[in-house]
Amino acid sequence: MATSTNTKSALRPRREEDFPEWYQQVIRAAELAEPSEVRGCMVIRPWGYGVWENMQRQLDAMFRATGHRNAYFPLFIPLSYFEKEAEHVEGFAKECAVVTHSRLEADADGKLKPASALTEPLVVRPTSETIIGASYAKWVQSYRDLPILINQWANVVRWEMRPRLFLRTTEFLWQEGHTVHETEAEARAEAKLILDLYERFVREHLAIPVFTGEKSESERFPGAVQTLSIEAMVQDRKAIQAGTSHFLGQNFARASGIQFQNREGKQEFGWTTSWGMTTRLIGTLVMMHGDDDGIVLPPRIAPTQIVILPIMPKEETRAAVLEACDKLAEGLGEARYVDLPIAVEIDRREIGGGVKNWEWIKKGVPLRIEIGPRDLEKRSVEISRRDQPVKEKQPMQMKEFIVRAPEILTSIQQNLYDRAKKFADANTRVIGSKDEFYDFFTPKNAAKPEIHGGFALAHWNGSREVEEQIKNDLKVTIRVIPLGDSEPGRCIFTGEASQRRVVWAKSY
Repeated sequence: MATSTNTKSALRPRREEDFPEWYQQVIRAAELAEPSEVRGCMVIRPWGYGVWENMQRQLDAMFRATGHRNAYFPLFIPLSYFEKEAEHVEGFAKECAVVTHSRLEADADGKLKPASALTEPLVVRPTSETIIGASYAKWVQSYRDLPILINQWANVVRWEMRPRLFLRTTEFLWQEGHTVHETEAEARAEAKLILDLYERFVREHLAIPVFTGEKSESERFPGAVQTLSIEAMVQDRKAIQAGTSHFLGQNFARASGIQFQNREGKQEFGWTTSWGMTTRLIGTLVMMHGDDDGIVLPPRIAPTQIVILPIMPKEETRAAVLEACDKLAEGLGEARYVDLPIAVEIDRREIGGGVKNWEWIKKGVPLRIEIGPRDLEKRSVEISRRDQPVKEKQPMQMKEFIVRAPEILTSIQQNLYDRAKKFADANTRVIGSKDEFYDFFTPKNAAKPEIHGGFALAHWNGSREVEEQIKNDLKVTIRVIPLGDSEPGRCIFTGEASQRRVVWAKSY
């Protein structure tokens, strides 16, 4: 995967020394986010939120292109709504935050306390199937009202005991799509459409290769008939679930009363789906593309794609250097990358050039451009690509760079994907026996126990008991059951018949 760009790297510890701590240091150094005063929650800083905004804009355009539209539904959900779908509430019960009172009043000691108990407790949105279903039940009367294709961008709360920035926080941001269809086939096609959309977005925009497929029964979304998922392998060889799409059958339609008159004039329950991606994707980016100097951002989602760094050792050259920077930024502003204006920033701060340069390295901006008095004489610039060693620079005529900038950004985007794909392929293994499977997931080096494993493709008989045994023994779970053509064989754990190999891994 990404190699260290500097023998004296910006971050300590390095990835191979302590991957979890390295991850926290990257987020801090890149100014992506920080822990908040509320336990389990985070403050997403402007640079991190800029990454999320780009993801949001680009995903939203893909949703709209497939006929979906945005709406917004309440943050608070009556407890009785959850009770209508037993499997769903059981799956989320331990993660729910519940509002039981309104108003604050001061007691005799002047301390504030809740004053008025609510008639019915309100659950702070962990997911919205039940509250959205209540609206859909009013909107849907006839098959002519279908399909309903709606998405919302929102925050959710799931009480988290072991928080980790972006990967697991009590409150996080996401999008959640909720659709209703006339037939089972249409709903299943919708769930697959979104799975493919997620896979394309993560691969083309975030430069992350993924495995796609169906979750096992034990890993399904509570109340779903089928859960589809994309799974990414990050640099410690663990999996991150990067997006899910659920076929809900008629379970939630029955619970919410979503009925319509079908083409034969009979009453029928709707067929529903739900699907989502979260700010967990930012954590996935860090773990996928980061190095020992900070994050490395793919150009398509970087808030700033090119930063121009004026080099002004003497006051008398300051005006000329800044003028050249402005002209370069103006020229780049007229160029386009993936059919959008290139995002350019001039760092005019009066701080040391070395400090300034390292700040942008840590933030992972794809291209750093230095312009100093000597460059003015040559009408050239010094180019540094974030996907290459930090000390590596390439001189180029200014006019040529303006023309070639989109090509260079495209090259960086592709290089990051190719590098990640090579790493994933190198750490994915077809495994044919139980002993080999256990060896694959068992650390051999006590000093570096995280350097082992990866994704294992192995036959499984479909037994939940086998699945639980492997989880208990190795903390390894089935990440996805691949869709499409299968290769029958024998379960490596029991010797029984198996329809296909499934993807196993340790995960976040």
